[in-house]
Amino acid sequence: MRFVLLHLLGLLCCVFCAGLSDKNYTRPYVVNIGALFTFNSTIGRVAKVAIDAAIDDVNNDSGVLRGTKLVVQVQDTSCNGFIGIAEALQFMERDIVAIIGPQSSVLAHVISHVANELKVPLLAFAATDPTLSSLEYPYFVRTTQSDLFQMAAIAELVDYYQWRQAIAIFIDDDYGRNGIDSLNDKLAERQCTISYKAAMRPGATKSDITGLLAKVASMESRIIVLHANPDSGVMVFSVAKFLGMMSQGYVWIATDWLSSFLDSTPYAEPSITDTMQGVLALRQHTPNSKRKSALLSKWKSFRLNSYALYAYDTVWTIAYALDSFFSSGGNVSFSNDPNLHDADGGNLHLEAMSVFNGGQFLLDQIHNVDFVGVTGPIHFDSHGYLIHPAYDILNIIGTGLRTVGYWSNYSGLSVSSPELLYMKPPNRSAANEELHTVIWPGETATKPRGWVFPNNGKELRIGVPNRVSYREFISEAPDLVAKVVSGELDAAIGDIAIVTNRTRIVDFTQPYIESGLVVLAPVKRLNSNAWAFLQPFTVRMWCITGLFLLVVGSVIWILEHRINDEFRGPPKKQLITIFCIFFNLINLSFSSFFFFFFHSSEENTVSTLGRAVLIIWLFVVLIIQSSYTANLTSLLTVQQLTSPIKGLDSLISSDEPIGFQVGSFTEYYLVEDLGISRSRLKAFNTPEEYAMALELGPNNGGVAAVVDERPYIELFLSTYCKFAIVGSEFTKSGWGFAFPRDSPLAVDLSTAILTLSENGDLQRIHDKWLTRTSCSSQSTDIESNRLHLSSFLGLFLICGVACVLAILIYFLTVLRKFLKHVPVENADSSSRGSSQSVRSLQSFLSFVNSMEEVNNRSKGKQTQEGSRNGTDIES
Repeated sequence: MRFVLLHLLGLLCCVFCAGLSDKNYTRPYVVNIGALFTFNSTIGRVAKVAIDAAIDDVNNDSGVLRGTKLVVQVQDTSCNGFIGIAEALQFMERDIVAIIGPQSSVLAHVISHVANELKVPLLAFAATDPTLSSLEYPYFVRTTQSDLFQMAAIAELVDYYQWRQAIAIFIDDDYGRNGIDSLNDKLAERQCTISYKAAMRPGATKSDITGLLAKVASMESRIIVLHANPDSGVMVFSVAKFLGMMSQGYVWIATDWLSSFLDSTPYAEPSITDTMQGVLALRQHTPNSKRKSALLSKWKSFRLNSYALYAYDTVWTIAYALDSFFSSGGNVSFSNDPNLHDADGGNLHLEAMSVFNGGQFLLDQIHNVDFVGVTGPIHFDSHGYLIHPAYDILNIIGTGLRTVGYWSNYSGLSVSSPELLYMKPPNRSAANEELHTVIWPGETATKPRGWVFPNNGKELRIGVPNRVSYREFISEAPDLVAKVVSGELDAAIGDIAIVTNRTRIVDFTQPYIESGLVVLAPVKRLNSNAWAFLQPFTVRMWCITGLFLLVVGSVIWILEHRINDEFRGPPKKQLITIFCIFFNLINLSFSSFFFFFFHSSEENTVSTLGRAVLIIWLFVVLIIQSSYTANLTSLLTVQQLTSPIKGLDSLISSDEPIGFQVGSFTEYYLVEDLGISRSRLKAFNTPEEYAMALELGPNNGGVAAVVDERPYIELFLSTYCKFAIVGSEFTKSGWGFAFPRDSPLAVDLSTAILTLSENGDLQRIHDKWLTRTSCSSQSTDIESNRLHLSSFLGLFLICGVACVLAILIYFLTVLRKFLKHVPVENADSSSRGSSQSVRSLQSFLSFVNSMEEVNNRSKGKQTQEGSRNGTDIES
């Protein structure tokens, strides 16, 4: 009995606990969601398979909704906006907590208003219209990539291939118009533009498309972006093939509708792919993973495209959001909307639609989901976009698709998959962008130029300035660039300087010649004189050198005086020794360090300090001597010119008049940028006026200098040789051809100019037509390098005077000694006639000769005595 009572008590506790558990358990057994898409469409056929597969996988995974079953109610919108709206309204009568879809961007705009009112989130896996992300539709959640990023990828493609204009063919609905508007914005960011927008009405016939493409074919641009749906897009390619618009020179870029069509078509007919050869197409990038491969393998017979994969992940997004919703205390409940009621006599039963009370809370959970699906990471940024938008760049070749690269919002165009680049620091530099080789329409790998002269176009109006000065260049007219801006001219060619204020209003080609402002002034040639050898050093340098020579000599004497016998003796001898030191130092100055180092034992210095001073002095003199030699060589061999104007700074600081060329930007630059008074400026029309004004000079009604661009001045100097460029070039620019903004001609001519520059043709053209040699010849150059006697006359003069003085002093000294040694009687007999004069001359010569012998004998005797004394010392 006691056992039975205890058993009953246990059963009652179990029942009580179970009842308590059921009371706290808030997860419903079934949650209803809806799905709106077109069953019989490229996306709808595979989306239904993907949604059903996802529902089964979610319900079979007990770790997601944990006992709650997800039930999807699917409605076919039949590509009809009205039917789609009616189907959506019916969903609202069935206690739907979320809707997958709609597939169409047009329908999404309408149904989003209903979703806002009834607070039911819309999760669209195929509506890519960029404007759906606006704040107007808070309950619209895009679970695929926005066309905003696809259009950014196309704009980057256009810019990568250096095209500047494109034609857009699109469906004239919300999907087409808003997508092309985004493309136009992205192209504008890269200074490109859509030159023509060709809109097709929804459901356009073949006749409509033929007329549209015939107009496109007459346009200038050959870059065509096709943003359509599969039905109309395939028809466009078929008609384009018939009209010859799939031939060489055309570029077709299709948005991701084409890749979705080809990915989902089991066996595309060759007649279809044959009309698309060379087309570039985009596909939403989904990284490879085991989960993706397993799904594609399981449903390989249905050929799931990228939109099907996003539809699959959309179901999982709802499942994870509902799990978080329930775990956070969310409750599925609905209430009537007092604003919804039929008008008098109406039978729409609007009051049957109810508001989802937990709609805002579920929407928040959707925005916070974070998991890895078959399409990659599923997470929304602050703007409601899926993170890591990326696209595959495909090239249609034969019957298949070839990947030529990738685009991602993280790294731009690349041949590496985005997953690899996400692991590196972001780098959007244009230098790092790269794509594989593309086979373009016409089966060519050569990049198309991108434009042609239109069939219905008018002849280009090219402005060629006509003026009397420098006709070799064709000079620039003052109002020439402004005419290009106003549309009066289609281009301007000639010597048009590329300056900042002009680049803001027109497009320039690459410079075909380098230019810059220089100063032209009269110069005089400096001829070397007899004292040219003194010019390398200034007077101060000569004085300092001589002073140091005396200082070093004195230091050597002080260091050697006490230990060297040759530096001792009477004051007269020491004075002579000091002078000998000076002369030896001078001689040492012209000796080599090698000679001094290896023959120092023959020198008179014996102290270590003295030798150290001499070595240091040798280094000093070696540098001074080298500098002197180089400077003197330059002075004697290079033609020396001088001008009172040394450059721009001296010209600005003076008050002298300055010349410039009429119509050039030089006047504006001198006045506005350099602050030179306009009253100092004088305008000239011809090179002859330049020469005349410079020859007259500022004091005679002329100018001190002329400021003009280097090519003009170089051409001027080829004829007029009395003038030269002084100072350095103080601006750096070039000459180019001017075109209206975004003109493709500017790009093509720039490419042609660069080609001419790289192969040397541009320099040969310059040398042939713009280089003259009438002012100088080879003989003149040789003559300027020869050395004349006048350059060394001073040295010869010094040497000659020294020789004469030395001989004169020598003979006077010998004569004085001769007169002392000649007998008196010989002197008294000086009056005996001419024979006596001859004998006196012979006696004098004999005396000179005998004196040399005496000197030689005395030197020999001293040598013998020195040797004998040395022998005695050794003994």
